[in-house]
Amino acid sequence: MFSIYGISGPIFQGTLENLSRLPPVVRRGPINAARRVSDQDAIGSAGEAFVGQTSSEGAQAIDAYQAMLPKELERGPLYHANQIMQPQVITVSGDDDVAHAWRTLVGNQIHQAPVLDAGYRLVGIVSERNLLTALNVDGDGVRDVLFKKVRDVMTTPVVAATLSTDIRRIAHAMLERDVDGVPIINETGSLVGFISRSDILRAVVTDPPLSVWR
Repeated sequence: MFSIYGISGPIFQGTLENLSRLPPVVRRGPINAARRVSDQDAIGSAGEAFVGQTSSEGAQAIDAYQAMLPKELERGPLYHANQIMQPQVITVSGDDDVAHAWRTLVGNQIHQAPVLDAGYRLVGIVSERNLLTALNVDGDGVRDVLFKKVRDVMTTPVVAATLSTDIRRIAHAMLERDVDGVPIINETGSLVGFISRSDILRAVVTDPPLSVWR
């Protein structure tokens, strides 16, 4: 389940299919989807690694390698947002000045942050790209700062998802809406986590063997 939050509060709640019918906030160039590595590709790669060996010798080598893998790496499939989200969310206020927001992002080594209003309600998201419209960076410091608040440069409305939303649908929403992250909310609409593109990629490539789409 997805929601869209703006300055006036929640303005949409529904499925990915209904979300797809809404116009995008920002439209940029198309994104080429990565080609899925098929089982045949994997077999071909393994076959090349054992050129000059018999199939029996190759099978023995694979069995020996698998026997060395730590058993604790095996875990169940990932389905929902709460399984890969970052629960400790760095946020900024819409009333913060842009220089403070920039220092918050840089200091926490993040590229974007959800924006909350005075009532701690989700109203937008601000990225480095947003902030660079109002300041210049000089080394570790900032200069030529325009007198603007975060609310003046943030992206709003912002797409959010619930804790039980399927990871694949979140990834689809990121591609379709051309966003780099999705805030995660609970049943009361409170911000409880955040999923970035990096979180999804990390779930795919780390801690093998990992079954994401089972």
